[in-house]
Amino acid sequence: MDVLTMLTEDHNKVRALFEKVEKLGDRATSGRRSLFQQIDEELTLHSQLEEKIFYPAFKKRAKKSDEKDEVLEAYEEHAVAKRLIKELEKLEPTDERYKAKLQVLMEAVKHHADEEEKEMFPMARDLFNRKELEEMGERVAAGKERAGAPVKG
Repeated sequence: MDVLTMLTEDHNKVRALFEKVEKLGDRATSGRRSLFQQIDEELTLHSQLEEKIFYPAFKKRAKKSDEKDEVLEAYEEHAVAKRLIKELEKLEPTDERYKAKLQVLMEAVKHHADEEEKEMFPMARDLFNRKELEEMGERVAAGKERAGAPVKG
């Protein structure tokens, strides 16, 4: 499976978790904590693999200013998400800031995933041939296996 398909599947998995969070009532603090832990695991592994495999390759191939800007922006969006995740890890779900921070994280990650899929991934299809995308996908799959995460394909 090519890396772009694999990363899109990760995005969809996280979007599904976000939908579950959005359906929770205001008092569902334990459910919110449980879902956040799943989101945390998914996003942490996803961003590590993206930053280790996909982003460096993209950055190396990027020649046009919009391509370079796209990868730099992606790194910055990851930094924002990581900061929010760290803050959420320190809070109890009963803290009045917890729900708000989780909402901001979800909005930031949705924006990031949408932008990657609409802008960065089409650029990547121009920058890399199919074999290269599949090789990166194999590396991402291997990274997931090492981390004990399920891998499709």
